[in-house]
Amino acid sequence: MSVAHDPHYGPWTMEEVLALGEDRGQRRELVGEALLMSPAPGTKHQRASSRLWGLLDAAVQAAGADAEVLEAVNVVLPDGLFIPDIVVVEAAVAAENPVTCDAEAVLLVVEIVSPSSSGRRTDRLLKPPYYAEAGIEHLWRFELEPEPALIVSELRDGHYVERLVAEAGRETAIEGPFPLKVDPGALVNPRR
Repeated sequence: MSVAHDPHYGPWTMEEVLALGEDRGQRRELVGEALLMSPAPGTKHQRASSRLWGLLDAAVQAAGADAEVLEAVNVVLPDGLFIPDIVVVEAAVAAENPVTCDAEAVLLVVEIVSPSSSGRRTDRLLKPPYYAEAGIEHLWRFELEPEPALIVSELRDGHYVERLVAEAGRETAIEGPFPLKVDPGALVNPRR
């Protein structure tokens, strides 16, 4: 069965990307005027996202922070529209139930690195400068391979500087933006 659609050639706008609607099978992001599409994440990725979301949510609540932890939200940047795996946003903005969230309201962004070669380049190299340009203070990158690891970075002088690396098999304390302890290996291991 084929589905008829109008092909779109040339530059994309944020409005055109958002007009495509929700699609659980793929993510559609905007880099400048280029549409970036990626498939839905795999089980290991989803497991890490869900469990890290839970840790962050508990940490935000324990800190009494006026923030909310969300997954796969449209974040508007100065020159793009990204869908990070996890974001912590100001509670007032989340309460409005927006379709998009301006980067100014984002306190932390988490990217779980896709195992594909293009996904690795996107999550490690392409996205961080856009997040930095938007002034998002905290960026966490979760590596699935070769071993699970969480790289915690902070914005300094317009670019991200690694503060610590949490490795699988060892519980590591992270001080900010919300204190929590994490073992990256426990985030991806199947429950038995």
